Amino acid sequence: MKISLNWISDYVDWKSQVANVDELAQKLTKAGFEVEGIEDQSEMFKNVVVGHILEKGVHPNADKLSLCQVTTGAGVVHQIVCGAKNHKGGDRVVVALPGAVLPGDFAIKQAKIRGVESSGMLCSEKELGLSTESEGIMILPEDAPIGTPFSKYFEKDDTLLEINIT
Repeated sequence: MKISLNWISDYVDWKSQVANVDELAQKLTKAGFEVEGIEDQSEMFKNVVVGHILEKGVHPNADKLSLCQVTTGAGVVHQIVCGAKNHKGGDRVVVALPGAVLPGDFAIKQAKIRGVESSGMLCSEKELGLSTESEGIMILPEDAPIGTPFSKYFEKDDTLLEINIT
């Protein structure tokens, strides 16, 4: 059974009793609740952030692709090639930057797509593992804070303890 550390924290002040999650797992195991695994969900979405499409243009070498200029904050702008049609300049979106590994071990790298450099990917709910199907990329509310890690914005910054129930 998986138990959320955030949920445990609602009921028990474990941080005043132990130094870290590993020590908590050891104490739970000694108490008869065998912890079989620890899953840090925020690590699953490392290098995935809220972005803002500054401009959407036409890809010079492909009719069905667009070329987006996307900021992820602090003046950083990424050029990203995208095949989805449901976005426009001004939209807030989820951006997987080079180094991100999405569910299904899909690694994001800097790449040339039809002769144009792309520094990441605009993500759909399906690509993020939030749904089994989705049409186009995930459009966020206008007030979504640019540069915020996906795991924090979507409250996926939890740690799960896998506990063996006997």
